[in-house]
Amino acid sequence: MSVSFKDYYQTLGVSKDASADAIKKGFRELARRTHPDKVQGSGKAEAEAKFKEINEAYEVIGDPDRRRKYDALGADWDQPKGRGGFHQARGGPGHGGFGVPGEEGYEFHFGGTGFSDFFEQFFGMESDPFRQSSRSRNRRTHGFEQAVRGSDVEAEILVSFEEVLNGSNRQISVRRVESATGEGQRQTFQVKVPKGVREDQRIRLAGQGETGIGDGGPGDLFLKVRYARHPFFSVRDNRLIYDLDLAAWEAVLGTDVILETLDGRINLKIKPGSQAGTLLRLPRCGLPKTDGTRGDLHVALHIEVPASIEPDERLYWEELAKHSKFRPRDS
Repeated sequence: MSVSFKDYYQTLGVSKDASADAIKKGFRELARRTHPDKVQGSGKAEAEAKFKEINEAYEVIGDPDRRRKYDALGADWDQPKGRGGFHQARGGPGHGGFGVPGEEGYEFHFGGTGFSDFFEQFFGMESDPFRQSSRSRNRRTHGFEQAVRGSDVEAEILVSFEEVLNGSNRQISVRRVESATGEGQRQTFQVKVPKGVREDQRIRLAGQGETGIGDGGPGDLFLKVRYARHPFFSVRDNRLIYDLDLAAWEAVLGTDVILETLDGRINLKIKPGSQAGTLLRLPRCGLPKTDGTRGDLHVALHIEVPASIEPDERLYWEELAKHSKFRPRDS
């Protein structure tokens, strides 16, 4: 199966030398416009697909380590990357396996995990190649089929905050391809994403990993949860953090803000004289805890100033500077 290169910089509309802040800003602006909650009717499916593309791009170039790996791919991005005589499974969304050319083994390709084939080829999870190597070596050394359990296989699954809050059922497809013949079969599973699932938690599909040898049973398939990036929220434990940008005059004079939460819109009052860095706590508006209760939503206040102003605006700022008694430092 051929794999198409993903230009993540183009997806986010930023240059290859963009700063981390510029990449974050590009993601937030695009994600806010394309978030599926903002779209109704026939355009919702298209918005969901676009939102996944944006999320994937930010997963890579928004992470320093993954960005370095992505930038290093260069002109050889589509060449096999050998490792100890093994090659990574190629093609299909969500691979998690290795193949051994000419020997018994499988490559795994997934659908419905929320990631593209390109992402999974270079940044997805992998089964243990050494375990498979040992399996083949035992078979050759002893001259008969020894009972060896099949390898476990792991892939990542992208889960939204809405799914964390409410739980969901996801349809996941798994295509097993024999490394030696290239032949394969596809199975489809209904995977339950439990309410309150944690990032890095693994959802187990028993017996759906590598086939064992002899009387050895099959390995398991694990889907490792990755939280989808959200245009409004970040997460710390069970707390959601909402970064709220305020104009300078809004912080000074106070204002009312319509805030998007996982439970719908609420009206948030910003008090006059609010300071940058202030955290406003909204109890039980965060993610579920292990005991079933909700964590909190914290609104972090950020004060933005214009990067440039028109000549007539400058007159007002200069007039304010003359008459204001506020002095943040001795002068």
